[in-house]
Amino acid sequence: MENMLSNRIKAMSESATLAMAAKAREFKAKGIDVISLSLGEPDFKTPKHIQEAAKAAIDEGKYFAYPPVNGYPDLREAIAAKLKRENGLDFGPNNIVVSTGAKQSIANIMMALLNPGDEVVVFSPYWVSYAELIKLGEGIPVYVDGTIENGFKVTAEQFEAAITDKTKLVIYSSPSNPTGAVFNAEETEAIAAVLRKHPNIIAISDEIYEYINFGDKHVSLGALEGMNDRVITVNGYSKGFAMTGWRIGYIAAPEWIAKACNKIQGQITSGANSIAQRAALAAITTDLGPTREMAEAYRGRRQLVLDLLNEIPGVKTYMPNGAFYIFPDVSAYFGTQFGDTEIKDAGDLCMYILNEAHVSLVTGQAFGAPNCVRISYAASDDDLKEAMARIKRVLAQLEPATVA
Repeated sequence: MENMLSNRIKAMSESATLAMAAKAREFKAKGIDVISLSLGEPDFKTPKHIQEAAKAAIDEGKYFAYPPVNGYPDLREAIAAKLKRENGLDFGPNNIVVSTGAKQSIANIMMALLNPGDEVVVFSPYWVSYAELIKLGEGIPVYVDGTIENGFKVTAEQFEAAITDKTKLVIYSSPSNPTGAVFNAEETEAIAAVLRKHPNIIAISDEIYEYINFGDKHVSLGALEGMNDRVITVNGYSKGFAMTGWRIGYIAAPEWIAKACNKIQGQITSGANSIAQRAALAAITTDLGPTREMAEAYRGRRQLVLDLLNEIPGVKTYMPNGAFYIFPDVSAYFGTQFGDTEIKDAGDLCMYILNEAHVSLVTGQAFGAPNCVRISYAASDDDLKEAMARIKRVLAQLEPATVA
């Protein structure tokens, strides 16, 4: 009966981050002490005042019916005000579509804009779902690779060289998942300069990690000259407010795109969860103190993990300036073995580390960087120290593979 599955689902890859998280849960169910560094999920709780806003919305009893497909008007107005105040983006509530997480926002965009054969330039390393959502929209991802020497940031020259007469979109994240790369003002302006020369290309700027930024001030591509009608800004609440399970994201886009995404969403999920939207309104209109405290905690964890990784021979690191990931090059361990276990690539290495050290990571292959692994440091200091010690121990066990 599996032959009845559609070609699109057969061609779609499973999310590597969710797959590794599932394997880690299997180990934990067997009583094994697994330290999970695979999911991009804050280990903090949603701030108390946001929780209280959700409880108050339930007690108020007004939010049990279907919400508007594109989100409650007061939430969309608050998002527009936030984008004006913090990002310099000039949008009204009709430009905003609230979705069930930023992932759905990106899916809506791809389904709304892509026709078969349209090309999408993807800055690589990239978030795992970009490629699969492009393919779901029958588009063709065109990868442009940033290097570890440049902090994994694609240059404007690389971007321009990838453009063809079939290019319709470009997508990137800053701060980046999986690398933590942050495009500064000069680098963002260089991207805008390329777009000004190619007026038929729409850019998707994924800014979900904007509040977890350790370097220069966050720069929104859409705020630059001539970009307001050319850029779709994607954001949400999962990372900066520790609201992953609440599933609230949004886009800010030219109205014609927002209407198209609203049309698709109306057929797939209708509106996002009503109570979660009330929590999101509180998050965006009240105290950002807890968000800033979380960001500072991540800053300290970044240095902790970097220092410990730098003690491990063969692991090549760099300094990420945002998000909560480190994406080291571990290719020095390819072609090694432990007993009957051979390490041919990053996927093998992740499974070896899970089996031997009981630490879950994600292979860089899923992000377009086969020499790397993604380490999430959204975990306690104690867990991070223990995880790095375990990884160091099991990597020291590996020896050059013998030729059969």
